[in-house]
Amino acid sequence: MSTAPQTRDGGPAGADGALHRWAQRWSAAVAGTSYVPLRPEEVQALLLGLLRRLVAAAAGGAPADVDGVRPDGVEVDGPEIGRADVGREVDGSEIGRADVGREVGAALVDAHFTNPRSLSRTLAVLLAGDVHCAGNRTGWQLLVAAVAEGFSEALQERALREQQEILEAAGEAREQARQALQVSEERFRAVFEGATIGIGIGDLDGRILEVNPALVRLLGYPVEEFRRRSVRDFMHPDDADRVWRLYGELIGGARQHFRLEKQFLRASGESVWTDLTVSLLRDGEGRPRYQLALISDVTALRQLRRQLEFEAHHDPLTGLANRTMFLRRLDALFAAAQPGDRAGLCFLDLDGFKAVNDTLGHEVGDQLLVAVAGRLKSVVGDRGDPVARLGGDEFVVLVPDSSGSDQLVTLAEEMLAAVAEPVQLPSGQVEITASIGVVERSVSGIDPAELLRAADMTLYWAKTDGKSQWALFEPERDARDLTRYSLSSALPAAIASADLLVHYQPLRRLVDGRLHGVEALVRWDHPRMGLLGPASFVGLAEQSGLIVPLGRHVLQVACRQAFAWFGARAGGPFVSVNLASRQLREESLVPDVRRALADSGLHPQQLQLEITESAVIGTDPLTGHTLDALSDMGVRLAIDDFGTGYSNLIYLRRLPVDELKLDGSFLRGLACDGEADPVDVQLVASLVSLAHLLGLTVTAEGVETRAQAELLSSVGCDAGQGTYFGAAADPAAVARLLGLI
Repeated sequence: MSTAPQTRDGGPAGADGALHRWAQRWSAAVAGTSYVPLRPEEVQALLLGLLRRLVAAAAGGAPADVDGVRPDGVEVDGPEIGRADVGREVDGSEIGRADVGREVGAALVDAHFTNPRSLSRTLAVLLAGDVHCAGNRTGWQLLVAAVAEGFSEALQERALREQQEILEAAGEAREQARQALQVSEERFRAVFEGATIGIGIGDLDGRILEVNPALVRLLGYPVEEFRRRSVRDFMHPDDADRVWRLYGELIGGARQHFRLEKQFLRASGESVWTDLTVSLLRDGEGRPRYQLALISDVTALRQLRRQLEFEAHHDPLTGLANRTMFLRRLDALFAAAQPGDRAGLCFLDLDGFKAVNDTLGHEVGDQLLVAVAGRLKSVVGDRGDPVARLGGDEFVVLVPDSSGSDQLVTLAEEMLAAVAEPVQLPSGQVEITASIGVVERSVSGIDPAELLRAADMTLYWAKTDGKSQWALFEPERDARDLTRYSLSSALPAAIASADLLVHYQPLRRLVDGRLHGVEALVRWDHPRMGLLGPASFVGLAEQSGLIVPLGRHVLQVACRQAFAWFGARAGGPFVSVNLASRQLREESLVPDVRRALADSGLHPQQLQLEITESAVIGTDPLTGHTLDALSDMGVRLAIDDFGTGYSNLIYLRRLPVDELKLDGSFLRGLACDGEADPVDVQLVASLVSLAHLLGLTVTAEGVETRAQAELLSSVGCDAGQGTYFGAAADPAAVARLLGLI
């Protein structure tokens, strides 16, 4: 006895109960459409097993039988289901989702559901039940399409088998005519009269001699009418010349048979599509004598194929071409392009569409997408290929034979204006904007994927630049972005290898010219781009979070190099290392600094860490704690690029800072080739005086001339850094400059 949960009416509960009810609806829908030698409960059990296979395939698997029992758990007393029997053992890893669908379609035919109405009602029931497809609606539709394909193939195979049986019967009847003419004639007549496909026999002049009842029912003419007509009377206006060329070759003896899909006109004037096979029958001497036509109705299957093909290439929500169709058109455009041809793309994405779905609901979002699609179609008109929906809220318009960027920009502006108009929906008025990436290129020298990538990148620019606008593709900007992406991708490997180098620039005391310290500056020895400065990749490291391992690497290398040059002396020159604001927020910074000092042997006072003013203004508790811990350790702290941020000396008073580094912009008005600007001199003097009042030493950055150095010394500046004292160089060059080797 089953212990599965049951509903109030005694049926299974839960998901299995839903499948039973679905199978009941399916059984009721196909009842009476075909003659099936099964009792109603056996039909329902068969369909339940097929449903279980389809649902399992949609979910990613295929159920197997147990001891020869079908997945529905019921033994059926009826004919064999055939090669697609749902009860056979199946290896789910060997049968794909589409194979399962085709096998289910074949199983229906093997169970004698051969009427096209059985298929159409089956598809209606399956498509209406896509709520059981675990959210994979597209996958379920493709699976249902595979059912139709399997049904069609099995039905055609059945027809071919019947055709073969007919041909064999005809041949057997002809061969045995001398011995048992009456018996063979009866056999042929039984097959001829009882066949479910239409059969016609004609002579070589095209006169119709015999037709069977199935052909009479198919075309609607009485037998006498057929016999008064010739084969050519059944030509259809749309028949291709190829049809009648094949027919001429057949009756001329050049070929034995041909098969194709052909239209016929019924007696009512209605057109019917058929699967037509015409064979040549020869007499005992091998001479052509008759022609035999086998005709089956494939109108419903042809319409179904066309419907499925349309659905495979169009967006089900908006009716626009989908990504598959768009890419096919794009490939065709490039394949047929001639030298000098140009093409353009407008790639549109709605701004803030996710907020519409989240706040107003997906139903309103779908209504908005339909409205936007209609507006875009009305704007584009005949100026480009129809609008395509690539997915979500992304739309694209392909403009073949474009005349230049102006044409695409004009189209983009019109589309933006159309989308920005308020949309009146049943739930109320909705307003939304869009961004568009515009690309217009020569077709030569570019492929479809590159054109689409350029449009996608340009759309990203439009979003980044402020949304609700268009952006035009710029090769130079694209090259910069690609370079940044390439560098960002290669940076982790560079950090792990020896590609990152540390160069050093000296800092000199202005009073006596003695070495104050050296600043460590990271460089990337890129295998393709050469030696890159920090401006090329440090920002990428900060964005990606790689700045922490990068900074740790520079800190360790710089400490080892400083110890090699200066040894461990509390009052000796120091090495200055830059810290990013992200590093200050890392709890690992203090342990990293302590480890670098311990591993190198460098005295803490010989290490200076440079931080920007903006990184410490309004510091959070963790950053403040980190600065205090570093200061307590004895490490020097310096504010780098002072003057580019808040320039708040009073705030800095509360921080454990040792040195102030004036940004090089303060030196532009000081003496270079002429007299110094008195205002700039007074400004620098005031900053130096205030810094000294706070107990800070001052180093001026960007010192390029002797006049600047002398003027800085005269206002009390402690040290200078710049090309006047030496440019940043590798350790060997700096050691020679400093006289250390």
